Amino acid sequence: MMLEISEDGRTWVLSGPASSYAVHVTGRDELLHLHWGPRIGLADAEALALRPLPDYWPFESPLDGREEYPVEGGPRFVRPALSVRTAGRRGTEWVFEGHDAADGELRLRFRDGGLAVTLHYRMPSSTDVVERWVTLDNRGPAVELLRADSATWTLPDRDAWRLSQLHGRWGAESRLTRSGLTHGEKVIGSRRGHTSHQHLPWVALDTDATEERGEVYGCALGWSGSWRIAVAQLPDARVQITGGAGHDDSGLLTLGTGESYTTPVFAGLWSDGGFGGASRAWHAYQRAHVIPDAGRDRPVLFNSWEATEFDISEEQQRALAERAAAMGVELFVVDDGWFGARTSDRAGLGDWTPNPDRFPGGLKPLADHVHGLGMQFGIWVEPEMVNPDSDLYRAHPDWVQYQPGRKRTEFRNQLVLNLAREDVREYLWEQLDGLLAGAPVDYVKWDFNRCFTDAGWPEDPYPQRLWVDHVHGLYALLDRLRAAHPGVAFESCSGGGGRIDLGVLSRTDQVWTSDNTDPLDRLAIQHGFSQIHPARVMAAWVTDSPNAMLNQRASSLRFRFVSAMAGVLGVGGDLTRWTREELAEAREWVALYKEIRPVVQRGDQYRLRPPEGGLSAVQYVLGDETVVLAWLQAQRYGEPVPALRLRGLDPTASYECLETGEIHRGAVLLHHGLRVALRGDLDAKVVRLKRK
Repeated sequence: MMLEISEDGRTWVLSGPASSYAVHVTGRDELLHLHWGPRIGLADAEALALRPLPDYWPFESPLDGREEYPVEGGPRFVRPALSVRTAGRRGTEWVFEGHDAADGELRLRFRDGGLAVTLHYRMPSSTDVVERWVTLDNRGPAVELLRADSATWTLPDRDAWRLSQLHGRWGAESRLTRSGLTHGEKVIGSRRGHTSHQHLPWVALDTDATEERGEVYGCALGWSGSWRIAVAQLPDARVQITGGAGHDDSGLLTLGTGESYTTPVFAGLWSDGGFGGASRAWHAYQRAHVIPDAGRDRPVLFNSWEATEFDISEEQQRALAERAAAMGVELFVVDDGWFGARTSDRAGLGDWTPNPDRFPGGLKPLADHVHGLGMQFGIWVEPEMVNPDSDLYRAHPDWVQYQPGRKRTEFRNQLVLNLAREDVREYLWEQLDGLLAGAPVDYVKWDFNRCFTDAGWPEDPYPQRLWVDHVHGLYALLDRLRAAHPGVAFESCSGGGGRIDLGVLSRTDQVWTSDNTDPLDRLAIQHGFSQIHPARVMAAWVTDSPNAMLNQRASSLRFRFVSAMAGVLGVGGDLTRWTREELAEAREWVALYKEIRPVVQRGDQYRLRPPEGGLSAVQYVLGDETVVLAWLQAQRYGEPVPALRLRGLDPTASYECLETGEIHRGAVLLHHGLRVALRGDLDAKVVRLKRK
């Protein structure tokens, strides 16, 4: 990050490789947004700061749509990013105290009485992503934080903004939709205590961008609890995006004297490379600055859930492990059912010790056997949950979230533990630390299979803080486990894609994208996911056909593998039912994936054709190598399969197709015989190119 500061210390310009971000504090201590877009210099920003505010009085405010971080109170009518309440009054009337710049971070300091407000800015190296967050330090009487957003983003004046967002539900997550922005507010978020299947905390705005051309402004929130992003087109058509933790203004927490609160990061990105360029910039940022060990490729895994569900035993898992190892799998994962009295979803959650009838010697003998087969060993856990039928709940019924005098809602026969409580976190730490220390575990699938409902904490004087502090408790527990067991990888799961965001991605190695493993449905889910997150974290499984969980659709093993190879490949079918021919074909697909894995997981991604019917394709480029995955979903009237124009290649170079030996020149057109039978079977293909 390059930072330029005016001589009077009231104008700042942050610049990355292609973009700049500029703000200014007026003589009246108003913090104004100046610029976000192509690179500018300090002189340009100072010229922008000289522009007078419009005279809108008395029915509109000249500050609205121009302030960098609007607070509640004073001459403002827009949605406030900060709303506080002290004894007898609410709102903020701050004064500017100064700025600090150190370690690649700019801090702007303001004060309102005893409340210190610091706005943080950072552009990680080699990126155009601006990370923003706020710290609130209370040095006076108690303050109630009704709302404390991470940032407000102000867009330049344009005509006809278009909004992109990712929406969905269980089994149909991260589906992309684009619509024109109208006057008023568009609010997305989660009231559920976790990121949710319904919306991912990301929005993008453009006016006329295509996949590879045009300006795109994007914002992504790094928070794994309830959240809200509001996109507002104001009366004068200016647009602002405000977002942060919590969904409502009913209260986040209270700050006593000497206490502080730091918001999650709300990151923003400007790109002039269209939607694809913006996605590649987000992916590169996450691989370099968010995802742990992102340079290490994720292994091919087998997960036992769809093969066994709750009916598991050590002998059965050994048999599956042997088949998985013969297929070339590198990580074997025992899913739900290995612990406590867990023979169904009605009991056992919270009792994280191996079931003695199913695993008489604990997990170590199975883990040793798996390691002996040349694979890593992993387990499934759901630490934030408890079944009423469990030893933990019988001992500590007050450890769950609940409202006094009300029924305790059970979804999936389970309740949510209150991780805001220190004693709950300590119990989970002892259980999980002992589990990881007692057996050679290499991987943990961390699930979260229900939303908050009765989110109460009767013993606490400010129970609303549970919504924020539960997430902080989750983060603290993950951080502590990773520090104590640095060789263990973690996957975030929440009934599929219910907890995917920059916050959890900074603490986990991959995420479970969706419980929907139908390979055709997955194309649209993965297309939406790729708008913000890289293939390096996108877990995808090959499961049995017909797809028993959702739609009974039959698909070829070829189509299932090529669909799942677009991310972190996994296998989840019942291998004991696969034929010898299917196992042999699967072994070939796994071997091929290992060859292309570095390009898929670490390469630049180009979405060549969206999954809207007919042919869809995605391309990955890493150094001199290129991989294309293509899927033919339908073919009508004998129409020929269209050619694909590849992206990101050197137009002066020649490329060899590794499958056929053909040589293609520059920005080649590929037509490699994708076909379907007349009856309409799905087909798929992998194409590899290498620069000559």
